[in-house]
Parts: sequence; structure tokens; C-alpha cells
Amino acid sequence: MDAKQLPLDRTSADALSAGGLRLGLVDGTDRDALAAWDEADYRGFHDRRPEPETIDEHVRHTAHRRIVGVWDDGIPEPNVPVATVSTWVGDLTVPGGATLPSWAVSSVTVAPTHRRRGVARAMLEGELRTAAAAGVPMASLTVSEATIYERYGFGPATQTADLTIDVRRAGWARTEASTGRLAFVSLQTFADTCRDVFGRARLNTPGEMSMDDFIWGQRAGVLGDRDKKSASLRAVRYDDADGVPQGFVVYSLKADHSDFSNHTVDIRYLRAATDDAYAAIWRFLLELDLVGTVKNEVATADEPVLWMIRNQRAATVVLRDHHWLRILDVKSALEARRYARPGWLTLRIEDRLGFASGTYRLDVRADGSAEVETTDAAPDLSMDVATLSALYLGAWRTSTLAHAGRVTELTEGAARRFDEAFRADEAPTLSFWY
Repeated sequence: MDAKQLPLDRTSADALSAGGLRLGLVDGTDRDALAAWDEADYRGFHDRRPEPETIDEHVRHTAHRRIVGVWDDGIPEPNVPVATVSTWVGDLTVPGGATLPSWAVSSVTVAPTHRRRGVARAMLEGELRTAAAAGVPMASLTVSEATIYERYGFGPATQTADLTIDVRRAGWARTEASTGRLAFVSLQTFADTCRDVFGRARLNTPGEMSMDDFIWGQRAGVLGDRDKKSASLRAVRYDDADGVPQGFVVYSLKADHSDFSNHTVDIRYLRAATDDAYAAIWRFLLELDLVGTVKNEVATADEPVLWMIRNQRAATVVLRDHHWLRILDVKSALEARRYARPGWLTLRIEDRLGFASGTYRLDVRADGSAEVETTDAAPDLSMDVATLSALYLGAWRTSTLAHAGRVTELTEGAARRFDEAFRADEAPTLSFWY
């Protein structure tokens, strides 16, 4: 689906117009218009102004996105928007290995000079109405502020971990030898040869999203490097015994100027399609000379490496919310994924914006597939759409959210049945920000 061709939401456009503001779309191939939009986007995240070459990259690699802005024609520089949002349709991996189209949301900013005027609400609700009208069943985003998006029906569906390992205390416990080979490659070779590794790993990981060329180029360090650190990045690729790439890591080293033997490895991106590749890459990192610490700020909530080192107390794990989902079409979303146990449940869903409101009967077949229909029957569980969206991938226990007052259990044992059905074989995660 070409999201950029969809019209602006009239309700939001009219609401902003009543306040003297103008909602509009940016042509991503128009360099001058995109440069002004980039100026506002970077300013919103307290980043420095984009370099000319960065804008050129955006023209080449993000023109497929839907680029939305809000303008105030009364300010001194009216060509620069006072608010931004960018959206596109990506593929979200769901339990069972299928993918679901999701309206990916990024670059949400409002200038501090224009806050408390309903700008963010108009933009976000307008994009959700546009996605729903186009038949996209899910919306998704990663957030810089966790207190904003629940009011729009988003819920935190995955966690990420800030993982720090003290190399000198950790030790390597795994005894199996790898059957493949590690080698340094250039960033461009990595970008050209390792995208399929991510693609295969993604389909085994609930919560992962497809990457467009720009996001992949950022991970590889060959595009969009705002902080000019690509020159310090190193890429290592793991090939199996047949020479097929199965894993990779892109990292940099930070020196401790008081102790040269105490460098810190900062992992920019690590992904493996096989257990053998994963183990080989982590052993390589933990056994690097002149290194005291290895850090990964976008690790999974249950990294296997914690069970590959001798001393788990050498690792510090700080969890936080990461991938937020927003169900727009309950039937399509629930029928897309597979379930761990057959049976049925009736769910009452409240949605302030109306997209997901209703009572639904979920019937799970013996093969894990499901059928969902609206019903007038009494519900077993009641919750709002943000809670259902948080529970969708199986990262949380329904009983926990019931104790927290987020789920109302109307039939005894319904929360347990929900948990048993929604459990995912792999911990849901997203391996990058967007």
C-alpha cells in the first residue's frame, strides 16, 4: 500500500484550521520542502540541524513514506512546520510467524511554541483514521516519551533491555565449538550481504517489523548517520560451514583514557538467524582484547547470552517498554496470529476512538488458528484497546494486568485461559527503533 497517496484526514485538517494552522503532506522528492520538514523533525528531538548530505539521503530513501506536517503561516519562517509525523505501512511479525500490515508511526514532534493547542492529537488521530479507512489493522511505534500514546489506544507490547556485561567477571561457560567462521567486513559489504539474515530472524520473532532501506542503512552505518560516528564502527559477519551468512554485529569501541585495557564495546546492532551464530558472535565480543565492558542498549528481555556466561551477576539488565501497538481492526489482528491452546473466549473491548469497540468471540482451533466474530453474548473479560494491544504478542500475563485493574475478569478462570492461549513460543521483541 502506498500510504503517501492517501488523502489527509478532513476532521483533523478542519480542527487545526479553526486554530489558524494548516495540515499538509510533503512531497518527499521535493528537496526544499523536505529540508524544511527535516529541520522541524530534528529540532523536535533536540538534534542538530541536518547536514545537506543527510537531506539528500532522505530524498533518495524516504520518499516512499507519508510525510505530514502542520504549518503556521503567521510565524517569521512559515515554510518550516511547527509539527511533524511520518508514517508508512510495514510488516509486523506475530506469534506463529505470519506478518500483519501495520501503520508505522515515526517523527512525532510539536514545536514548544505550539503546545497545548491540540496539534499532536489532531495529527495522530488523523493518521489513525486514515489507516483504519485504508483497511490497515494495526498501528505501531517506538516512543521517546511513554506517557503520551496510551490516550490514543497504544499499549507497550514488547520490552527491550539495556544490557551491560562486565567482561572480567562474566567468563564464557558454553563449551560447544562453533561450526562456522567469523570475519570482519566493511560496512557496505555488511549492508549488501546481511539483510537476509535479519529477514530470516525477523520471521521467528514476534514484535519485529520489516525495515525499509533507510532504517537498514542506519543500522549498517551507511545512511543517516547524524552523529558522524560511522568511521568508528566495525562490522563482523558469521558464516556457517556452507559459507552462508547467519549472523552479524556492528559495534564501536570507546576508550577509557585512564586505562587503555578497559575499552567499552557499544553494540549498534546484533542479529543472528541461528543459535550457533548467536553464540559465536557473543563469545567474540566478550573475549575481545583490551575490553572491560560490553553494552547493548536494544537487547531482548531474556537474552540467551545470560545463560552462556559463568556469572550472571556480571550482567546488569534494565528493562523498559519498547514496541507500542494499537489494534485498529480486532478481527483481522486476532485472526492473524497463532495461539498456544484451543478454546474460546468472549472479549469486551472499549475504544475511545471507536475503531475497536465491541464484544468479540475468539474461537481457537486445534491447529492454533482462530476465528473472531462480533457477538451479543456476555463477555468473559473486559479491557480497553490499549490493554488488548499490549497483550497481543504474549509479552504480559493477563492475570497481572487484572490485578493492576487493567482487565476485568467476568468469568472465573478467563484470565488464565487468555494467558494459556496468547502465550508466544519466543519472547516478543523489536531489535531497533524507528
